[in-house]
This record gives sequence, structure tokens and C-alpha cells, in this order.
Amino acid sequence: MNRFVASFACVAMLLAAAHAKDDYKPGPDSEPQKGVPEGKVEKFRHKSEIFAKTERDVAVYIPAQYDGKTPACVMVFQDGVSAYLNPKGSYRATVVMDNLIHKKEIPVMIGIFINPGLFPTDDPKKKPGSNRSFEYDSLTPQYVTFLEKEIFPAVVEKYKLKLRQDAAGRGICGASSGGICAFTAAWQRPDMFSKVLSHIGSFTNIRGGDVYPGIIRKTEKKNIRVFLQDGSNDLDNAAGNWYLANLQMESAFKFKKYDYKAVWGDGGHTGKHGGAILPDSMRWLWRDTLTSAEPAPKGPEKAEKIKKAEAIPTPVEVAPEVQPRVVRPRLFQGRFRLFR
Repeated sequence: MNRFVASFACVAMLLAAAHAKDDYKPGPDSEPQKGVPEGKVEKFRHKSEIFAKTERDVAVYIPAQYDGKTPACVMVFQDGVSAYLNPKGSYRATVVMDNLIHKKEIPVMIGIFINPGLFPTDDPKKKPGSNRSFEYDSLTPQYVTFLEKEIFPAVVEKYKLKLRQDAAGRGICGASSGGICAFTAAWQRPDMFSKVLSHIGSFTNIRGGDVYPGIIRKTEKKNIRVFLQDGSNDLDNAAGNWYLANLQMESAFKFKKYDYKAVWGDGGHTGKHGGAILPDSMRWLWRDTLTSAEPAPKGPEKAEKIKKAEAIPTPVEVAPEVQPRVVRPRLFQGRFRLFR
């Protein structure tokens, strides 16, 4: 009997190790589908005045369903061109948007993909300096002002687009420092953004971001909806522990009764998990937002839409004292998850 128990335990440990490899895969909504019209992507180079002497690449996704008459919702992506735009990368955001807009699971929306600023150099032997940490990790309204005063007007002017002006029609997304940047933009200007999607967010002490949980708890609740994703094997360094920092953010949102969702995995500081659940994240974030041209669903149709959006795996509860690299596995819907 003891031999059987020991053998079973060894097999369980081997299975757990095999599954705890950040091996998340994109699903059908992250792949081009037959019969789904593709949106077009336009790119331009932007020189900033608010972030003086910087230049950056910007891309604009315009879905096939945009009619040029009805103001469209907006989703802004930090590290957009380098991380979120690639149709073969981890996130594949435009492919996801093509599929979900086609199925009417998210409203018609314009995607604005923005890279962090670079300081150009005339020396071909030197790489341009990066302004990424200053723009993304700072807790000031400077970045959201940059979006309001420079990026939105440039996008509207260049492509003659009509965009929603209300916060309910605008979301913002980012990974790592881009994640805390997305939250800061909405926190500073909830009149501009009401939806935040953070992947492996850097709510740590890079530039003081570790103070957010305490600030959230002591500040009057703002009209912001937040989706958090992180993994138990995320970074742990002098700036802090990323997973614990995200758990603290979740705890603060729960305490203040925010509309939030937190999904934890076993991954590291990569886009694999966040990319794999991006379709579900977008469905949840935009679950009750319609373009003004769409009739509001009623009765069973409305209930089904909300039920589908809510069908993301329930957040795993982790006691605050548990270190994120201490993992006890169990099988949950085909994957090993964490539990107390």
C-alpha cells in the first residue's frame, strides 16, 4: 500500500512539472478563420512634444465593419507595434478583434497600437535611447495626456475616423510596465478610459508603482473595470515580486468592490498566458458595451452574452503568506492550477 501511495505521488509530481511550463496555446479565436473579414492596419511615425525629442511607431487597426459614420469604440495597446500587433506572436490582437467583432462578441472598435518613445541618434553604431520606463512606470498623468492631446487627434486626422468620446467606449491594455501604464491612464483619467487589461503588470517599485494597492483602498471608488493576468513564476527581483504585487492589486479591488477579474496561471514574465486568454479577456471587458448603432440585447440574448463573457476560469485564491513559487498542483479543467 505504501509503495502504491509513493508511486502515485511520484507520478503526480511528474505530471505537475510537465504542466507547469507556461505552455499556454492560442485557441481558435486567435487564429484567422474562414469567412471572417480582416481589418486593415495603417502605420505612421509620431514625433512627440509632450515627451520631448522622442519618436515612436504607431499602428491603427480599422475593422472591416467600421462604416465611417458611427463613432467606434477604442482599444489602446502599449508596446502595441512590437508586442500586440504581430499576427503570429503571443497576443495576435488584430486577429482576435477580427474574430470577436465578426461574431458580435465585442463592439466595432478601432485598435491603436503604440510603441514607447525612442530618442533618435545620428550615430549608426548606437541604439536609440528608450523612454519606455519613464513613460510607462511613472504614476503621473503625463502619458494619458499624451494620448489625449497627441495620439487621438493624430489618428482621427490621418484616417478620418470617428471615435467614441465617452469612457465607456474606451479601453486600454498593456503588458509588464505597459500594464501599470494602462492602469495609471485610467486611474488618472477615468473620464477617458473605463476599461483596463493588464498582462503581467509591473505593480512594483520600478518608479513607485507598489503604492497602488494602498492608494486604491483609501481612494473613493472610480468607474474603472479591470482585468488582471499574471503567473506564479513571474519576476522576483529588487523592484519586488510581480505575482505578489498583482495579488495585492486584486485584494485592493476586492476590498473596494471594483468590477474586476483576476486570472492566475503558472507562467513567467511572458505573453503566453495573457495571449491565450486574450479573447476571453476582451469578451469580459467589453461584455455590456455596444456601439450606438447596435440594438441592445434583451431577455435570453442579453443573459447569454453576459454568461458567455463570465465563463472565464474563476480566479484562484492564494493566501497572502504563500510564496508564489510554492506550487501545489491539482487538475482543473485539463490544467494544473494553484490552490491553498
